[in-house]
Amino acid sequence: MSGSTQSSDTPATPAFSFHRYAVGDATIVAVFDGRNPIPLADGFVPNASRADVSAALAAAGGDPDIVPITFTPIVIENGSRRIVIDTGTGEANVEASGGKSGWFQTNLTAAGIDRREIDTVIISHFHGDHINGLLTRDGHRAFPNAEILVPQAEWDFWMDDARMAATPNDRAKAAFANARRVFDQLNRQVTPYAWNKEVAPGITAVGTPGHTPGHTSFRASFGGETVFIQSDVTNLPALFARHPHWQAAFDYDGEMAVATRLRIYRELAAAGTRVQGFHYPFPGLARLEKLADGFNAIPVSA
Repeated sequence: MSGSTQSSDTPATPAFSFHRYAVGDATIVAVFDGRNPIPLADGFVPNASRADVSAALAAAGGDPDIVPITFTPIVIENGSRRIVIDTGTGEANVEASGGKSGWFQTNLTAAGIDRREIDTVIISHFHGDHINGLLTRDGHRAFPNAEILVPQAEWDFWMDDARMAATPNDRAKAAFANARRVFDQLNRQVTPYAWNKEVAPGITAVGTPGHTPGHTSFRASFGGETVFIQSDVTNLPALFARHPHWQAAFDYDGEMAVATRLRIYRELAAAGTRVQGFHYPFPGLARLEKLADGFNAIPVSA
């Protein structure tokens, strides 16, 4: 099931907004937060030439000079529980982005989900497009009745003052500052979780470091069926699934990100497990096909 909505007092929301599909006896709701088409820049893939990246974009049917970054948080409906995994770029980003993103709350409402009924929010990692939606436009809790779960390894890294002071990378410095801003607004009221443990019934945290030091994915299994919620193991699949050895400029440890991607994608392709990707083209659901030199993410709707 899909749907759309518009709001009269903000820039027009995209024509699609949410998509429901079943995983056993649970329901996944992919909720569109937006898409940011960014101009391809030199160094977007530090270990590939701009010409090769442009060719990969064109081969996937896209503009060779534009990288279309999609943002898709999800909700898991399991019995009486409603669990959000990652929160998008935040309501304030609707205006800041000129209407390109920040639509998670609007589209959550379109899907018939009241944010006050969300009982758990699980965060995969601390980049702004995953945590900024924890706050409302005016800086309050976006999910007032939810427990917020964060990876212990991610919390330990980004909340370490010595690491923040020592980082030489401007992008990482900005990420440190933003993580402090968001979690300080929440009075740091979070519950850390460990890898290889259930964080909620049916949802197991899987350590997938590299994109960030504590980056986490999730194996969601209900009624004998599974979907692997890969978070940012791969950004745009036309680039980083098709060419898994490429590193993204925003990977904290590019070599580790590549090793993680190869390990996880080989396992998922061999098992035929459905994959939900935060930055995949909406609604972000695919199956992976192993190719001689990479992987093909084949979109599926259910």
